[in-house]
Amino acid sequence: MKIQDTIQLGFVTLMRQKLRTILTTIALGIGIASVVIILSAGRGLENLIVGELDIYNPNSLNIEVRIPGKGETGSATGMASGVTITTLKNSDTEEIEKHENIDSTYDYVTGQEVIKYGGENKTVILFGYGANAAKVEKMTFDEGRFYEKAEEDSLAQVLVIGYGIKEEFFGEDSAVGKNVYIRGKSYKVVGVMAERGASFGFDYDDLVYIPTKTLQKRLLGTDYVMGIMGRVIDMTKIDQTKADIEYLLRDRHDITDPDKDDFQVTTMDEIQDMLGTIVGGITLLLVALVCISLVVAGVGITNIMYVTVAERTFEIGLRKSLGAKNKDILWQFLVEAMILTSAGGVVGVILGFLMSYAIYYGAVSSGLNWIFSVPLYSIVLAISFSTFVGLFFGIYPAKKAANLDPIVALRKE
Repeated sequence: MKIQDTIQLGFVTLMRQKLRTILTTIALGIGIASVVIILSAGRGLENLIVGELDIYNPNSLNIEVRIPGKGETGSATGMASGVTITTLKNSDTEEIEKHENIDSTYDYVTGQEVIKYGGENKTVILFGYGANAAKVEKMTFDEGRFYEKAEEDSLAQVLVIGYGIKEEFFGEDSAVGKNVYIRGKSYKVVGVMAERGASFGFDYDDLVYIPTKTLQKRLLGTDYVMGIMGRVIDMTKIDQTKADIEYLLRDRHDITDPDKDDFQVTTMDEIQDMLGTIVGGITLLLVALVCISLVVAGVGITNIMYVTVAERTFEIGLRKSLGAKNKDILWQFLVEAMILTSAGGVVGVILGFLMSYAIYYGAVSSGLNWIFSVPLYSIVLAISFSTFVGLFFGIYPAKKAANLDPIVALRKE
């Protein structure tokens, strides 16, 4: 039998059981769609995370406190477990800035306070940033400016507010030059950040930036920082600069064993690679879980093909008695299985494309820096896997059909 005749016969046979065929196609299509959606969402998530790092220059270095001997950053895991590292100081920032390959540095701390203006009160996160933050990060302003080094050194009560706070407190009026109150003390607004939106449930427009030393001395009562950011002059020397800073801080903190470092120096490339690895790992895990569901769908196809063989035993016997060879029967049932899975693959790709766009639309509507991208390899993977499922799970029932004794099969009628 010619292959086109086999395919045509396969279509005719499957259409005899339309409901069964449609439900099987949808079940497999949902699994295939999940693969496409996950890979597309992984691409969007990776772009979102990398986009969040875009506020930093690619030639930036981050020095963050770390729990000695544990490899955990104190500002994240450490703080969550109640551990506070107090060894990183403002003086470390000043020494790092003296390095010949460092252009600018700033240190940072965080706090939370209630700010007031008129009859409005709002609990906000205070970002204590050094005055050079505007040189290291890519900052844009809706009004005014960032505070200056002289203002930080004099513990001036100045701050820069997020766009959302400006809208809530001042509306259409200018906020620059106005005074807001923290703990009953007035703080002058010198700038308003450009609108940025929210990410991961964190609203950047509700942040308040205040000089690091002002936050330390006037509000927190501390003399340490959570981390330091620096901008490298020559990127070709960034690895050596990182090593120099590690040596400098070990010397200043009296550390002789690198395994007991109370800090961690990381470049932007390393941070991006680390985040990319995390996103990639999560994506692969989810794809693996979806593939398990596809295998389950494949088992379902095997069961359906077994039922089909049982229902058509007489037909198989009749065809073999009329001269059909074993390979003709084998290919007939294999083609039917592949038609089912290929149809499921096409449905899955279309459904995955539509759902990926819906996720993109929802993310963009929420202000996230998301991209709509359905990787070509996700489509190839989906179609290839669906074809493999058809071959792998269809071959055993097809062999059983091909090996039926025609006399026994004819007695089944």
